[in-house]
Amino acid sequence: LLTHLLFSPRFNWSELTPLGLWGRTLGLQTENSQFLLEGMPFRIFGGSMHYFRVPREYWEDRMLKMRACGLNTLTTYVPWNLHEKERGKFDFSKNLDLRAFLSLAAKNGLWVILRPGPYICSEWDLGGLPSWLLQDPEMQLRTTYKGFTEAVDAYFDRLMRVVVPLQASTILYKKGGPIIAVQVENEYGSYAKDPNYMTYVKMALLNRGIVELLMTSDNKNGLSFGLVEGALATVNFQKLEPGLLKYLDTVQKDQPKMVMEYWTGWFDNWGGPHYVFDADEMVNTVASILKTGASINLYMFHGGTNFGFMSGALEADEYKSDVTSYDYDAVLTEAGDYTSKFFKLRQLFSMVIGQPLPLPPMIESKASYGAILLHQYISLWDVLPALLQPIKSEFPVNMENLHLNDSIGQPYGYVLYETVIFGGGHLHTRDHVRDRAQVFVNTMYVGELDYNTVELSIPEGQQGFRQLRLLVENRGRVNYGLALNEQRKGLIGDIFLNKTPLRNFKIYSLEMKPAFMKSLQHVSGWSTVPDYFVGPAFFRGRLWIEQQPQDTFLKLQASPGCSWSSFLKKLGWEKGVVFVNGQNLGRYWKIGPQETLYLPGPWLRRGGNEIVIFEERTAGRIIQSVDIPYLGRSQYVD
Repeated sequence: LLTHLLFSPRFNWSELTPLGLWGRTLGLQTENSQFLLEGMPFRIFGGSMHYFRVPREYWEDRMLKMRACGLNTLTTYVPWNLHEKERGKFDFSKNLDLRAFLSLAAKNGLWVILRPGPYICSEWDLGGLPSWLLQDPEMQLRTTYKGFTEAVDAYFDRLMRVVVPLQASTILYKKGGPIIAVQVENEYGSYAKDPNYMTYVKMALLNRGIVELLMTSDNKNGLSFGLVEGALATVNFQKLEPGLLKYLDTVQKDQPKMVMEYWTGWFDNWGGPHYVFDADEMVNTVASILKTGASINLYMFHGGTNFGFMSGALEADEYKSDVTSYDYDAVLTEAGDYTSKFFKLRQLFSMVIGQPLPLPPMIESKASYGAILLHQYISLWDVLPALLQPIKSEFPVNMENLHLNDSIGQPYGYVLYETVIFGGGHLHTRDHVRDRAQVFVNTMYVGELDYNTVELSIPEGQQGFRQLRLLVENRGRVNYGLALNEQRKGLIGDIFLNKTPLRNFKIYSLEMKPAFMKSLQHVSGWSTVPDYFVGPAFFRGRLWIEQQPQDTFLKLQASPGCSWSSFLKKLGWEKGVVFVNGQNLGRYWKIGPQETLYLPGPWLRRGGNEIVIFEERTAGRIIQSVDIPYLGRSQYVD
């Protein structure tokens, strides 16, 4: 396939590694349309991997696979909404230990391009911005609005304490660090609401000690709108249109060309197909890019998983939320296994480098633990009085403005709104449901409301009051586009019954944080699961493991032709969330495309492992642990 490609001169970077260059002072520079690293010609062969999407125990394995593929640079975003979940309380521990992640990259011979945002897009809830920013009704995200910049300043003050000592040209330490470049914001040319904003972000970095090369990142249409003086412009794409790389010369002269995001695949939305991108087309495009002398970053090299409630959404013609898997049809699979793309790219990069590459690490075997019985359940209605104290409000309150979590609101999960009605009639949302509500009268299911369904008929009952309940799910905030300021969730305005706005609510927060899930284990009222049960409810079972735990995949839906297909479909599992040993694996939904949830081996233990499922509607009795993922019906990216 690639024998017709000639790369001259070859680029052997084997000695240009973080641990191989001592006493660095120059870092990465640009000169005469090429990169220089400590004064020596350098090309960036990069790959994206996000520490927050990969279990910490697997960071090094993925880095070794990067090196074995021929890459010399790792790029990662930094998610503000994980590091500062509550305003002023920062977390850089465990799987969010950015210092450990960057140091591990250096140990394994990888330079780093850091993309600290504050906005990161990345198919991540609100593009990585904390939802508590939206408590301010006047908030203008990604602008120089005072309420936004004050929050960014406080965050960068803390973040840069981690980042600054790990820069490549820092001489406070004997060997410096791996960071050779830092990106200013992310794809701002596609937003471009404030001409002063990019300068603000640049100065926020420089004033806190960033000395490495600065870069911007945009698609072709946004390129000229996302520039900032003093930063190298780079471009993002999947298909190499004629003249696309030369277009960079129109916005900056005599600078090296860099593709910051070469999209190796694509992401999936609930209700759509599983997108794949042809491996041969991908590697031929990469080869064409390299032949021009450009540097490249593969987005993604390894996608990982949107664990928990962190997946984002799109809102173009309609709202579409992203699936839990961030497999992305990338170079490595969601679980870190090799694909044909890996070996084709390895062959290509070895030709460019002209030196033997490290051997690829052995892959970890996956386990199929078989059928798991969910033997007990407890209805949500029984959980409410035992574990949750309602907030009382005359008016509906959106999630972000609930007085919870030291007054930063509720960022993720579900909210139950409960009020009293004295009859039936016509219920209308005025498009105030974000994003999806199940409607109950007492405990009787009436229907669903969302962006497309904004009205329901509430049946008349016997005389007297009844409880009207709306269980509202935040399916993920939009992460890209011009609607970021409108991403408040829950009930964002009045709901009307017979043209009269409903009042006097009890509001229950169902964020399903670890403390809540732990308390759930000990609440009384768990019962044996009947043959048929309609949620919402929690279900629990136990997975027993005799040997060293391995990665597996939990299957809640049956694929066509599966021997369990008709049996599992009869049993149900419609929509909900799965927890294993307190870890939130993410959402499942029968509309697909994703049918398995990735369960990393390090999150399991020998002996008993507790599985809890929150099912919104139709419950099952059994889930399957399988050794092969099923991400849905495939469709090639156009």
